[in-house]
Amino acid sequence: MAKIKGTIVVDKERCKGCGVCVASCPCAVLELSAEVNSKGYPVARMANPDACTGCASCAVICPDSVITVYRQKFE
Repeated sequence: MAKIKGTIVVDKERCKGCGVCVASCPCAVLELSAEVNSKGYPVARMANPDACTGCASCAVICPDSVITVYRQKFE
């Protein structure tokens, strides 16, 4: 059976650092980074990228729709 690996891209300038995506991730992939955007908000980032399954829970729950999820299938 093929394994699916996911990755996310966060629009850092639009992220307001609310942390809802971090709380909604079932695989504990995301965290708020020490890096801040031009508005002074911490941005979401992948802390554990190998654990991402591409479930898109983070993108669905994000109130500002700043997360894009990509999935890749490995044989």
